[in-house]
Amino acid sequence: MNAVSIRSLDLAMVAIYLLGMLGAGLWFSRRNYSTEKYFLGGRSFPGWVIGLSMLGTSISSVTFLAFPAAAYVLDWRQLVPNLMLPFIAVLAIIVFIPFFRRPGLTSAFEYLEDRFGKGARIYGALSFVFLQFIRLGKVLFLVSIPVSLMTGIEMKYVIIGVGIFIAFYTVVGGFEAVIWTDLVQSIVLLLGGAFCAFYVALKLPGGLEQIIEVSTQNEKFSLGPTRFNLTERTFWTVALLGIFNWLAYLSSDQNIVQRYVASKTDREARRATAIYAAVALPTWILFFFIGTCVFVWYQVRPDSVVANLEPDQVFPYFLLTTIPAGLAGMTIAGVLAAAMSSLDSSINAISTVVVVDVLKSWLAKGRNDRFYLFAARCVGIGAAVLMIGGAILFSSIKKESMNDLSWIIASVFGGCLVGLFMVGFFTKRVDSFSAMVALVLSIVINVYLGLGVAKCLPESLTIPIHSYWVGLFVNLAFVVIAVTISVFRKQKRKLKGLTIWTIKA
Repeated sequence: MNAVSIRSLDLAMVAIYLLGMLGAGLWFSRRNYSTEKYFLGGRSFPGWVIGLSMLGTSISSVTFLAFPAAAYVLDWRQLVPNLMLPFIAVLAIIVFIPFFRRPGLTSAFEYLEDRFGKGARIYGALSFVFLQFIRLGKVLFLVSIPVSLMTGIEMKYVIIGVGIFIAFYTVVGGFEAVIWTDLVQSIVLLLGGAFCAFYVALKLPGGLEQIIEVSTQNEKFSLGPTRFNLTERTFWTVALLGIFNWLAYLSSDQNIVQRYVASKTDREARRATAIYAAVALPTWILFFFIGTCVFVWYQVRPDSVVANLEPDQVFPYFLLTTIPAGLAGMTIAGVLAAAMSSLDSSINAISTVVVVDVLKSWLAKGRNDRFYLFAARCVGIGAAVLMIGGAILFSSIKKESMNDLSWIIASVFGGCLVGLFMVGFFTKRVDSFSAMVALVLSIVINVYLGLGVAKCLPESLTIPIHSYWVGLFVNLAFVVIAVTISVFRKQKRKLKGLTIWTIKA
């Protein structure tokens, strides 16, 4: 950490970027006169804007820092889940989007109430909010690494400062600020990443050929072993997990559903999803390639400091000691852009879900719109406080890389949301009772498997599976239990427009 000196030109570039984001938040704050504008921006966005916003919200500092770290310390096997996105995007375009484009729908979990009742809606909302708090903490921690390196300020103070800044323009600007700043931030992070890869290829003696040669010798382009083994991160393990996680993201994540709903028309929502899938995959490949480039750089030009850094710190160190002043500042702005585009979306989504699914439908019914708008801003502030606390906690956890830890957390704490939505979309027989009993039993299974992963149970009582598989097993258990119970029951709820078999009705 102390080996990096502060460069004023880098700080100036970052400051210019941050002032631009702050100005955008203040500009859009004048347009937030209702919850409809604050949560959805008036439902008037074109597909290309929403598509790039989807890119921004899914490509966080996990992409900009954790992906290069994963490629640097291991290989490209953690890219494999993302290769599954185009296949699930097609399913989203054909099947998922129509369920959320119904008039008046704001939250993904309103669908669950229509299909299974209020209990399912509350579970879905609280489960989503819990996972988003974890996501906020890890993303803020990652983006604070290069800022701490660049300024020399202690990590926890950087986390607090960056967290407050992001929270301010998000809470003030609302969803419209989130969408348009996501657009700018996506462009900034792509330019920053492309420049890094180009710089390494230009400055190495052997150029791109040397990168490929050294990487091949060290098996850095490997996608993992192809044998099927539930206890290891093999190609097929992470590929199946990719299918599962993209199903979750495109069918039940409020960050994405909110963008389906905010699109001007059904056609624009579908176009946005297609644009997102087309742009996201090359972006992920780029950042894995950057991690490989940095590995080759330090193989060719060893640096004693790097040996004492955690994997997530190597790329920021490379930026601030190798990339020329000013240009490094632009790249750090890309890191900030990656984080901000993800964090602002999550904060706004949490506000939306808490207000629409918890306050409006349960705890504070029948209040006026001004009350809910004020509540949304308060929830956003509360989310920011928890985000800062979570980031400080992540900074103290020992890990292989943040990307690996992210997969473990998503799997162990993901709950049954995917199964709940899939059963809702694809079956007519499963009723509210079957779903709720299956939900309770699946949560028990989730706790059991989670304790096993944490090694809190005797080895004789533990199922030997990799932590990545927990979420998939829990959701499969939910589907099997729900369908089995439904065989002995009769569906009483009207399902008009709620399943693929009744959507046209």
